[in-house]
Amino acid sequence: MRAPAVRSLLKTFAELYRWCTLLLIDRHMRLRTNNLLGLIIVSILVAAACLTLWVGGATRALIRKPAASRANSTLDALPPTFIWAWERPERLNFIDPRRVGVAFLAKTVSLHGDTISVRPRLQPLTLPPGAKLVAVVRIQPSAASTPALSPSQLERTATEVAELAALRGVAAVQVDFDARTSDRGFYRQLLFRIHEQLPTSTPLSMTALASWCTGDKWLSDLPVDEVVPMFFRLGVDGNNFVSRLQFNNQRFASPCNQSAGVSTDEVIPSPPNKRLYIFSPKPWTASSVEAALETYRR
Repeated sequence: MRAPAVRSLLKTFAELYRWCTLLLIDRHMRLRTNNLLGLIIVSILVAAACLTLWVGGATRALIRKPAASRANSTLDALPPTFIWAWERPERLNFIDPRRVGVAFLAKTVSLHGDTISVRPRLQPLTLPPGAKLVAVVRIQPSAASTPALSPSQLERTATEVAELAALRGVAAVQVDFDARTSDRGFYRQLLFRIHEQLPTSTPLSMTALASWCTGDKWLSDLPVDEVVPMFFRLGVDGNNFVSRLQFNNQRFASPCNQSAGVSTDEVIPSPPNKRLYIFSPKPWTASSVEAALETYRR
């Protein structure tokens, strides 16, 4: 059961408990406690009604479990390796869809002032039949106009992201947002809102700064099916992360231990993750894809 369902269920049960308590007090006052048998009967009836409603709520919550399972099943069925196709012409009709999927930049959402601007992908993308696709949305704050991070921005951005699930061939949606600490509240709410709008069978993935996965717990209860820590463009922390991977072979804690992002121009020891996303600063070719797969032992 995902976090939003749990919170909703607890809220419902709390309200139900308050309602039952008030009802019992009301019946108690009406009977003035001088009719003990009547009070017992009313208490039993009210308790039965509350139990019936509680069971109904629990059943509805449990029914949501298969929805999460469908998203997880979709994710598990995807190839173990994805290549990122950024905003440039990419001819990828040579890839083997059984081995390699494509995470393509589908649109960029810029936050500025109290509004957003959306730039769709403008560059061609050639794919083989049956290619498994992840639609990526890049979210970035404007440098010229500080974002208000308002409810309207949140709603519009969530809609822009969720609608990508309807694109042909898209199996999952991924959000790429290098959120600052001050942006995390907005980002958290945004992910919950996207999750609510996505079809139940569509996994929600997010990229993450590697630093978010080391001692920072804010990722632990987000409504995402996959977190992809990026082990490139690490700056001063690069050597620290490389040392962890090279000498300790240390897995990062959940939810950062299933997938990872690497680059062809900053080669590191192959992360021991189930799924790998590979970035290239240059257009992909058949030889560069094969070289990347060999480098990262895929």
